[in-house]
Amino acid sequence: MSSVAELQPTNRFFEEEVVGKGNFAALTRVYTRDARIMPPGAPTMKGQEQIQAFWKSAAAALDVKAVKLETVEVEFVGEAAIEVGAATISTNAGGSVEVKYVVVWKKEEGVWKWDIDIWNPVQ
Repeated sequence: MSSVAELQPTNRFFEEEVVGKGNFAALTRVYTRDARIMPPGAPTMKGQEQIQAFWKSAAAALDVKAVKLETVEVEFVGEAAIEVGAATISTNAGGSVEVKYVVVWKKEEGVWKWDIDIWNPVQ
């Protein structure tokens, strides 16, 4: 039986290594090989290359300083997990953006990773 605790290392890695250190190449540790992201107001992007390019560009455009992910609930369904969460994106200018998200997780090579990622700003 899987637990929420098994998902947290990937979320912390995204916060600390990817966003915190600007290491967008490390997204291969966060997303599955065939992952899809569905950013607000943008087309769906698929695969490591498109996802890395998106996050690198978005972080630069928003001047992102940090991201904090908060799991609200998780449901495990067969070989997948569905996470509903909230995130705070902090900028170097001192502002922040609140978002809500849903991530469908899958295990890849024994590690839980994000397979489908969709988010929207909280209005």
